[in-house]
Amino acid sequence: MKTKYLFENFIFAKLIRMFLRFYRRLKDGKEHRYWSIVENKRCAGGKVVQRPVLYLGEINDNQHEAWCRQIEAFDEDAQRSTQLSLFPADRAVPEHAQAHGVQVRLDAMQLHRPRQWGACWLAGELYEQLGLNDFWTVRLPNSREGTCWRDILQTLVCYRLIDPGSEWRLHRQWFEQSAMGDLLGRDYALVEKNALYRCLDKLLPHKQALFSHLRQRWQDLFGAKFDVLLYDLTSTYFESPLPEDEADKRRYGYSRDKRSDCVQVVIALIVTPEGFPIGYEVLPGNTRDCATLRGALQKVEAQYGKANRIWVMDRGIPTEEVLAEMRAADPAVSYLVGTPKGRLTELEKALLERPWQNVRQGMDVKLLPQEHELYVLAQGRDRIAKERAMRRRKLKWLWARLKEIAAMDINREELLMKLGAARAKARAAWRVIDVKVAADTATFTFALDRKKLRKVWRREGRYLLRTNICGKDPAQLWQFYIQLVEIEAVFKTMKDDLQLRPIFHQLEERIEAHIFVAFLAYCLHVTLRARLKPLAPGLTPRAVLDKLAAVQMLDVHFPTTDGRTLIMSRYTELNTEQKMLVKQLNLDLPPQPPPRITMPAASVRVPAAAL
Repeated sequence: MKTKYLFENFIFAKLIRMFLRFYRRLKDGKEHRYWSIVENKRCAGGKVVQRPVLYLGEINDNQHEAWCRQIEAFDEDAQRSTQLSLFPADRAVPEHAQAHGVQVRLDAMQLHRPRQWGACWLAGELYEQLGLNDFWTVRLPNSREGTCWRDILQTLVCYRLIDPGSEWRLHRQWFEQSAMGDLLGRDYALVEKNALYRCLDKLLPHKQALFSHLRQRWQDLFGAKFDVLLYDLTSTYFESPLPEDEADKRRYGYSRDKRSDCVQVVIALIVTPEGFPIGYEVLPGNTRDCATLRGALQKVEAQYGKANRIWVMDRGIPTEEVLAEMRAADPAVSYLVGTPKGRLTELEKALLERPWQNVRQGMDVKLLPQEHELYVLAQGRDRIAKERAMRRRKLKWLWARLKEIAAMDINREELLMKLGAARAKARAAWRVIDVKVAADTATFTFALDRKKLRKVWRREGRYLLRTNICGKDPAQLWQFYIQLVEIEAVFKTMKDDLQLRPIFHQLEERIEAHIFVAFLAYCLHVTLRARLKPLAPGLTPRAVLDKLAAVQMLDVHFPTTDGRTLIMSRYTELNTEQKMLVKQLNLDLPPQPPPRITMPAASVRVPAAAL
C-alpha cells in the first residue's frame, strides 16, 4: 500500500523551530494520520534539516490541539530564574554584603561528576504517585544502624526501570553515574553490596499487601476497573544446574523461551485489559498450565472477595473440571476461553448449519448454544487476510527451499539435517506439504497436500471461543478475548525492557525477590504509559525515559580566596522537547539544590539534600 507523506506547519513566528508533521496512510479505504513532532535544525551553508523529536501516533483533535498549544508556548522567549550573584576574587566584597559575601576565583571554576538526573527524577515522581514511599515507610523501618531500607528499595526499582542490570553493577558503577543519591539525600553507603541483598530478603512478606495497595491506587489515579481479568503464564530460565533441594522451584519444564535445556520457574500473572497487574505468583518450573487456575481463583477471591468478574484465558489453561467448578460456584464465576482446534473439528458440522451474523464492520460470528455454555466462532476479515498472507509467504519460501535442497549433491545425513532446518523455520507451512524421503538414498519427493491446505484455508483467521456468559454481545466477547495480547505485552516488557533475566541469585527467596523488584518496576512503567496514553498513543514510556535521561547533574566547584570551595550541584537546563514532556505530564521540576561551602580537609562530596 502506497504511503504518502504530507507536511503541515502550525506555528508562524519569526523563527520556526518545531512543528507537527503527519503522514497519511490509506487503509481499507479509510485515511489514517500518524503524527510526529519535528524540529528544524540549521546546518552549515544555511541548510535546514528536520529532526524527528517525538512520535505521537494517531492522535485525536483534542490531543492535537494540546500539543500545538504546548509548542507555541515554548516558541516564546522563556523567563529564566534568577542566578546567584558571586563576587570575583579581584574585586572587594561590598560593605552591605560583608556578612554573607564570598569571593570566588572564577578563572579556577571546575565541573565535576556529571551524572544522569532526568530519568531518575521521573522514576521517583512515578514512585511517589503510586504512594510507594508511604506504603514502605511503615513496613520497612530503618535498621538500628540507620540503614534506610525503603530508599534502597526505591533505588533498586528505579535502576530496574531505567537501566536494568545486576545488583553488583548497581553497587560498582550505576549509582555513582546517577543522581539517585542527590534525589534521595543519601550517599554511597546506600548501595553497599550486602545492604542491597539484605533488602531483598525483607520484601516477600509484604507482597499481598502491595497488591491491595496498587489496586486502590490505580483505581484512584486512572479509574481502573477490575471486572475483566486476563490470566496467562510465562517462564524465565537460569543458566545453572538442577538444584539438589527438591523443594527448590527451579525445575525443567516447558519453556516459552525455547530453552528446554535450562531449569526455569513459571510466572502466573493477572492483569486488567489496560495492563494494570493485580497479582502474580512464582511457581515451580515443571508446573503444568492446567494446574494453576484453581489456585489463582482462590487467591483472588480470598484477597478481593467474591465479585462478578470475567476471567479471560487462552486454551490449555482451564480443565473441564475447573470450568465445571466455576459454573457451579455461587455466584458463578464467568469465563471466556479459547478452545483447541480439535474442539472446532468436533463442532464443525453443527456450526456449518448456523448462519453468520455481522456484529461490526469486518467481524462476523456464529453462535452455538450448548448446555450452560455458549460457543462463539468469530472471524475477522483483516485477520483472515493477514494469516493467509503469512501462510503464503512461508509456503512460498519453503517450496523454493525444498527445490534447492533437491538439487544439491549431498549425502543422506546432510539431507536430513537440511530438511529438519527447513521444517523448523516454516513449521506451519510444512504441515500442508507431503515430504517423503527415500529409505536408503539421499533423495526425497514433495507435493502439496491440497486436502490439508483447504482445511487450513477454511480456519485461517477464525477462533472458537467458549464462555458461560450468555447475555453479552458477541462483539464484546471477541473484544475481551483479543485483549489477551495485553498480557503478552506485559511479559515482553518485563523480559526485554526491564530485563527480568539473567538472574544472578542462587537462593530461591532472592530469586523471587528479584522478580518482585521487576514487578514493581513494571508498575512504574504501566503508570507512565497510562499517563502518556491520553496525550498520544504512539508515545512510549521508554521514549520518554530516554529523552529525560539526557538531563544531567554536575557539581560546579568555585575555589574561594580563603581556601574553601563553593560547590553548586546543578541539573542542566531542559531543552524544548524535554520541557514539553514535563509540561504535558503535569510535573513540576524541583528547585536547584542550594550551594554549599566546604573546607579543604572536608571536601568529600555530600548530597545537597542531606545538608
